[in-house]
Amino acid sequence: MDANHSIYGFLLFFFIGLYASFQCCATEIGANQTAWLFVNASQISAKMIPQTMFGISFEEINHSGAGGLWAELVNNRGFEAGGQNTPSNIGPWSILGDESLLIVSTERASCFDRNEVALRMEVLCDKDGDNICPAGGVGVYNPGFWGMNIEGGKKYKVTFYVRSLNPLDISVSFIGSSGLQTLATANIIAADVSNWTKVEVQLEAKGTDYNSRLQLTTTKKGVIWIDQVSAMPLDTHKGHGFRNDLFDMIADLKPGFIRFPGGSFVEGEWLVNAFRWKETVGPWEERPGHFGDVWQYWTDDGLGYFEYLQLAEDLGALPVWVFNNGISHNDQVDTSVILPFVQNILDAIEFARGDAASPWGSVRATMGHPEPFDLRYVAIGNQDCGKKNYRGNYLKFYTAIKCVYPDIKIISNCDGSSKQLDHPADLYDFHVYTDAKSMFSMAHNFDHTSRSGPKAFVSEYDVTGQDAGKGSLLKALAEAGFLIGLERNSDAVEMASNAPLFVNANDRRFNADAIVFDSSRRYGTPSYWMQHFFKDSNGAILLNSTLQANPSNSLISSAISWQNAKDNKDYLRIKVVNFGSNRVTLNISIDGLEGNAIQETGSAKTILTSTNVKDENSFNQPKKVAPVTIPLEKAGNDMDVILPPFSLTSLDLLRNSNIVQLKLGFQRKVLYLQLSALTEKGVRDSGSSETVPAPSDNVKTRLNPASYCMSGRQPCTTCVSNEVIAKPGH
Repeated sequence: MDANHSIYGFLLFFFIGLYASFQCCATEIGANQTAWLFVNASQISAKMIPQTMFGISFEEINHSGAGGLWAELVNNRGFEAGGQNTPSNIGPWSILGDESLLIVSTERASCFDRNEVALRMEVLCDKDGDNICPAGGVGVYNPGFWGMNIEGGKKYKVTFYVRSLNPLDISVSFIGSSGLQTLATANIIAADVSNWTKVEVQLEAKGTDYNSRLQLTTTKKGVIWIDQVSAMPLDTHKGHGFRNDLFDMIADLKPGFIRFPGGSFVEGEWLVNAFRWKETVGPWEERPGHFGDVWQYWTDDGLGYFEYLQLAEDLGALPVWVFNNGISHNDQVDTSVILPFVQNILDAIEFARGDAASPWGSVRATMGHPEPFDLRYVAIGNQDCGKKNYRGNYLKFYTAIKCVYPDIKIISNCDGSSKQLDHPADLYDFHVYTDAKSMFSMAHNFDHTSRSGPKAFVSEYDVTGQDAGKGSLLKALAEAGFLIGLERNSDAVEMASNAPLFVNANDRRFNADAIVFDSSRRYGTPSYWMQHFFKDSNGAILLNSTLQANPSNSLISSAISWQNAKDNKDYLRIKVVNFGSNRVTLNISIDGLEGNAIQETGSAKTILTSTNVKDENSFNQPKKVAPVTIPLEKAGNDMDVILPPFSLTSLDLLRNSNIVQLKLGFQRKVLYLQLSALTEKGVRDSGSSETVPAPSDNVKTRLNPASYCMSGRQPCTTCVSNEVIAKPGH
């Protein structure tokens, strides 16, 4: 930095200080006024943002999984949704043919012990005789979840179990929404199905209909029992059962973690309907499914504990499992008899992490995953802190888990942001649902939180009510301001995620959500696009920055240093939310860089805004409110940027790299060595006066991760190799 630049910065700070506090970082601006942002890009006061800072929270709500991310097309595939008492409701299955042609009911006649209900279809008509079946046959059909998306040229695997005392002659077909167009069909003929028989058939669609149905029909008289009917596209993500388009949308957020499976879904209104992990693993045909009584719909639990762990692995995100601690919304287990529940959770962790030869690790291995999953975080309950038995139950779980798995980080439901917890925890859960103005003001919620205790896991944040609509720009901007506050306090906050993540447009149980979909379409709300502004913050370097303007609260900003994994180029990113109705000219001054460290070309400006703060996206206008990126002209250490009213602006400034970031893989962690002031003679560590030899271009390949001293799973204060001696930049 040259002397003139230093004098300029000093004088500017002095005069601004006459009417504004130096520490102020959020202010309200008058019409067309100017604000100043000072960024210290040196590493002396910089902090590393956790690798897990921004992630996603998945709950089985709004048919997010069943009829959503989980690609199963059949709704109520095992006929269990109507309950165990028979005859029972078979909805949404429907009958093809009147009562003179067939009688359909349910019986507890299945070959599966945990889901005994099966469909009984007594066909009264025949191919000839007095009661001739219609040409298309009689039977049953399933419309899926508000229509099955069948696409021409794609292949689908249909599986079902069948039994009959007579030879079998049955057709399996995908039929268009009119009921007249046959998109794909196969005829199944078998001489002997007197015992339950598994039938698998692959159908290739000859046409497209987004509102199709699957039907099973026959023209042959007799009694047929049917159970466990499944239809899955063959092109799911990696063959793991996830709908590709929805998977890609969450993968594009580059989440550091995924929290699952809830939420209130974990608790249930009553414990009898809580999520029970053991009922969701093993062969899909043997899973009994359960009624989620909080969100009031049935799930076959094809998306179970194993699939959630697989989803995390496929996303490259750490799984955060929320488990039931013996407490629902309306009943709870006394601490004196909680130990069987504790053992159940130890079994679950063994399922995820145990050796393939262990009792529950072997179950995982038989499901196709012999290697353990990387489960490091568990949350004991969801929003249960104030309930009578929570602390007693919590301590039982905490003690048992830490005894067997001391490295697992345990998350408490109790808020530790304003006062110290009265029980041990690695993190504490923090939820906030409020209006837009309150959400934006909560950017400072963690400014004065102790840095010495457990860190916060902000697992659910969401603007609700009239401000939110079905996903407004106003909601997104308020949440962006809140996230900037979390980013600035990332030494007190370890993780954050928006909730809910998904909503099926046909089942809006909760508004508003990040991603909206139906059987064939999807779009991101402004809040979804807002989260893209933070996806590169995980593991980045938080720079010290100060925002100066008139008093109050309509601007907030942060600055990070990050490296683009696609081109390995270094960037300085400045994010600013203008939560006011006036345009602002922002004067930016970047200090702590050598010379012209910002390249004049290659930098970009991205803006999220619209003509009305209540604007929303839709299937017809999926990107009405979406980020727009343009080249940033005249990028440099000093520049002016216009902030539109009600907007989120991100500036990515391409750097002439004078910071070397060495990434050393170690158990999926990334160790950053921040080495600044690169010279011909050597590298001066940002937190030390010691100068060491400069790394050559191939330093990454010559540094041996094993040469770095480690304390448990965390990097120690000083890491040593033959080439470089430096302290980690956090």
